[in-house]
Amino acid sequence: MANSIEYAKKFLPIIDEVYKAAAVTEGLDAATRTDFTGVNEVKVLKVSTTGMGDYSRENGYPKGDVTASWETMKLEIERGKELSVDRMDDEETLGLVFGQVVGSFMREHVVPELDAYRFAKYAGTTGATKVAKTLTKDSIIAAVDEAVRVLDENEVNTESRILCVNSDLKPVLNQALNRMWASDASVNTVLKDYNGIPIMYVPKNRFYTTITLNSGADNWGFTAGENSKAINFMLLDRKAVLQAKKFALPKVFTPDENQDKDAWKFQFRLYHDCFAYENKVKGIYVHTAV
Repeated sequence: MANSIEYAKKFLPIIDEVYKAAAVTEGLDAATRTDFTGVNEVKVLKVSTTGMGDYSRENGYPKGDVTASWETMKLEIERGKELSVDRMDDEETLGLVFGQVVGSFMREHVVPELDAYRFAKYAGTTGATKVAKTLTKDSIIAAVDEAVRVLDENEVNTESRILCVNSDLKPVLNQALNRMWASDASVNTVLKDYNGIPIMYVPKNRFYTTITLNSGADNWGFTAGENSKAINFMLLDRKAVLQAKKFALPKVFTPDENQDKDAWKFQFRLYHDCFAYENKVKGIYVHTAV
């Protein structure tokens, strides 16, 4: 039993590494993360005050109010999967199959679902700016400029913004800007930032306004929700959102421990959620297809 536990622990950093390399929304994780260790709910203090008034030499300072309330953030999403690899399959490939299966499972299923859920939840945030319009190379820059203008108007932090663009619009965005070519030995037309705002390209199958998380009874993974729209781009303030995930310690059973069949068994559970701070929803701008 001890060897099996040690073997399971070794898989945890591998899983985390794959997530960081492949998940688009990893770039939205805050530098300071709310700690959900040992709990499933965190309360965040929201504070607001009134503005200034005229000072009176007779009556002194004008009276103001302070409002403080608690915003509750609770993890709601629990997902899981069990995978098996036959003892002979693993031995005959020098033990490589089991690790390959775990990595493929993360890249092909866990990461896309995690991204899709987060983007859909941000897109549905009450109070976020939402615009629907078809974009072309002649209109996409103006649309992005308008999004920047709206965030500027709402005095959203300029240092922590990120522009998430549908991968289908990558060539449209590249064609929208004229470039001067020199005698370079190589050419790269992909736009990586726009006026200082980093650009993150999102695979189109992860970029919908709503998604459905399938139960696994009849279908696995996730699908675009009913009446869902494709997201063209999303301009976000990283400080407006919070992403929390708990990778439960994977359970690994050797073929000798597995009572069901002569195979390695891997059980994976993911407990996670994401949130938009109520006082910072103006930091989310969503542009969708019509």
